[in-house]
Amino acid sequence: MIMDAVSPMWKNMGKSPLWGLFKSPREIFKKDELGIEIAQIALPAALALTADPIASLVDTAFIGHIGPVELAAVGVAIAIFNQASKVAIFPLVSITTSFVAEEDAKTNSKGEEYQNIEMVDKQSAVDNEKEEMIPKSEMNSGGVNKRHISSASSALIIGGALGLIQALILICTAKPLLSFMGVQSDSPMLKPALRYLTLRSLGAPAVLLSLAMQGVFRGLKDTKTPLYATLVGDVANIILDPIFIFVFGFGVSGAAIAHVISQYLITLILLVRLMKEVNLLPPTVKELQLSRFLKNGSLLLFRVIAATFCVTLAASLASKQGSTSMAAFQICLQVWLATSLLADGLAVAGQAILANAFARNDYEKVTATASRVLQLGLILGLILSIVVAIILQFSSTLFTKDVNVLRLLQLGIPFVAVTQPINSLAFVFDGLNYGASDFAYSAYSMVSIAVLSIVCLFVLSSSNGFVGIWFALSIFMSLRAVAGFLRIGTRTGPWIFLRGGLTPVG
Repeated sequence: MIMDAVSPMWKNMGKSPLWGLFKSPREIFKKDELGIEIAQIALPAALALTADPIASLVDTAFIGHIGPVELAAVGVAIAIFNQASKVAIFPLVSITTSFVAEEDAKTNSKGEEYQNIEMVDKQSAVDNEKEEMIPKSEMNSGGVNKRHISSASSALIIGGALGLIQALILICTAKPLLSFMGVQSDSPMLKPALRYLTLRSLGAPAVLLSLAMQGVFRGLKDTKTPLYATLVGDVANIILDPIFIFVFGFGVSGAAIAHVISQYLITLILLVRLMKEVNLLPPTVKELQLSRFLKNGSLLLFRVIAATFCVTLAASLASKQGSTSMAAFQICLQVWLATSLLADGLAVAGQAILANAFARNDYEKVTATASRVLQLGLILGLILSIVVAIILQFSSTLFTKDVNVLRLLQLGIPFVAVTQPINSLAFVFDGLNYGASDFAYSAYSMVSIAVLSIVCLFVLSSSNGFVGIWFALSIFMSLRAVAGFLRIGTRTGPWIFLRGGLTPVG
């Protein structure tokens, strides 16, 4: 059993919470049932999550050859769009994943109970009663049963509405937002940044819809379908980039157009696949669970606003130091995000498995999964530190030829590399808390962390410039990892069952 080697680890956590991370390291890569399940979810999820930042890196590489001003301008625009999207995306995706996993677990449990009862009856009676149990609305034209998961419909409705709202807000407030980021009316970055941000905002509805559907697939423990759709879209983006940028001569506008086309392609692929698996038309409005989505979503909204404000502030401070500083910051940030999101694949696996296990009160699997993904996250972070240091050291010229930008890059590389293990653990802890539906703690702890990090950003950037910004971001991620560790380590909230004989409330 998967718990034979892992359960003792958690019993010893009363002596030292760190014990659970480092005991039995030989079990980390064990190919047991749990290890295979984590790999089947985490690997496709990680590849899908890193595909979009990699596509943005391709945009950055192409635009970097236009000039440092254009590179800095797009860096500011991408920072605004990404942070605005995260405000809506992460609450939507995280809640959708947990709710769909819970609903699917309960549905499967009822199906198993029903099947066990009917095994004692005659086969003809079983067949007749099964037909009665399956509403016609949940069958496609070929007679194949569709899953009835009302939270999937809720996610699509909310995602589509938020996407339209986000597009309107970004288009109407593009110039003030750029001014807040340090791009003033007399800056040479204003025109290319404004063009890129306005055009890319047209893809906001597709972005939120596609990620809402990815949340549904994650909850169903299917990360291969989102990977397929993302790869197709991003390959299209990479192909269209040089065509629109250089062949048609659209410059930064061409990069934005290529990205928008790729996002709508991803959305179309996911929607077609999802309609074959899930009944997206619940019979009643009550089943949409909109109030539950909004209640928990509001908690995560505060969390994401706090987190994104820190990163946006860092980009703004870099921009105010000039186009050279912003260009170097943009390259470091894109690499930082792309590599760190590999760990988010483990977070997705942990969240989906934990949400399913909590719904079935399977606390043994909860503890086994949490222990395994944390250890894997730490190992992944250490590997990424080495890889990132080597790659950035020898491939910086792929992004820019500007000597001043390259000089600042050399100062940022150590921070990007060294923080990889910290980032990996922070992302994994987030996934575990989401899987436990511990949204309140996630929100309140992040707000506290953001306040401290904002102070660090202002103080360190004013005294140490570009290096100070990255030092403050390192502190920000370290505090996130500590907050996640404290929740499990102190065995409070949904983790109270680790004390023995106690179960979570609610």
